[in-house]
Amino acid sequence: MKNVYQHAFLTDVGRVREKNEDSVVALPKHSLFVVADGMGGHNRGDVASEICVESIRASYDDVRLTEEWKKSHRLHVRDVAGGTVRRTFQEYRLFKAVEDANRQIYTTANQHAHLKDMGTTVVATLFTEKRVYLATVGDSRVYRIRNSKITQLSEDHSLANEYIKMKILRKEDLPRFPFKNIIVRALGLSEYVKVDTLYRQTKPGDIYLLCSDGLTDLITDESILDQIQSSETLEGACKSLVDSANSAGGVDNTTVLLVKLS
Repeated sequence: MKNVYQHAFLTDVGRVREKNEDSVVALPKHSLFVVADGMGGHNRGDVASEICVESIRASYDDVRLTEEWKKSHRLHVRDVAGGTVRRTFQEYRLFKAVEDANRQIYTTANQHAHLKDMGTTVVATLFTEKRVYLATVGDSRVYRIRNSKITQLSEDHSLANEYIKMKILRKEDLPRFPFKNIIVRALGLSEYVKVDTLYRQTKPGDIYLLCSDGLTDLITDESILDQIQSSETLEGACKSLVDSANSAGGVDNTTVLLVKLS
């Protein structure tokens, strides 16, 4: 039986920024959901994030491109500990869609001087009957809520996370780390980008949260879990999370997208 999805999303400029550089798209017909966070320190992050989500949308709507990727995916693998594994077509398709979005952002930036160096993060989730596939670049996040527990499924491509992995920095010191918003990977800054992909098994009742760092920089995972579980609707949970980020200072744009498997 195919999964049935409920979803809701909300994006907000916050209390400090002049414009919202986040973009979000929900494509239930493709079981695909995407959040992109344009880089505020670069030119026109809003343009980069919008190109990102619209490019991914176009990739999934393009029947000819889908057929091309079906022919080429059998030759494609990804690295895992101790070797490589062959990507399924669904994982490969998501990977290629994000790669193409990167190339489109990079090409556009190089064609227009005022867009030079624009970039964006991206998190994308694709649901099949028993799996959720993830593609990530940057420090926007994907969480899973299951059995009253919240688990971060994505890995931050940030300087802070690199320091944590090298044991230079402890997680408990993150709030005081002055460079926690520096990311080490983003779409649009070069012609090629490393896209992380993975998949996890799904279960009925799972809730998946895609969000920009405007939420996670200010709200703890435990508080996110509490607010989602205490809300009667997904729409109510989205509003609660955005309101909490704004109450905590609203220093960045905040975007949240929730998907529930029923």
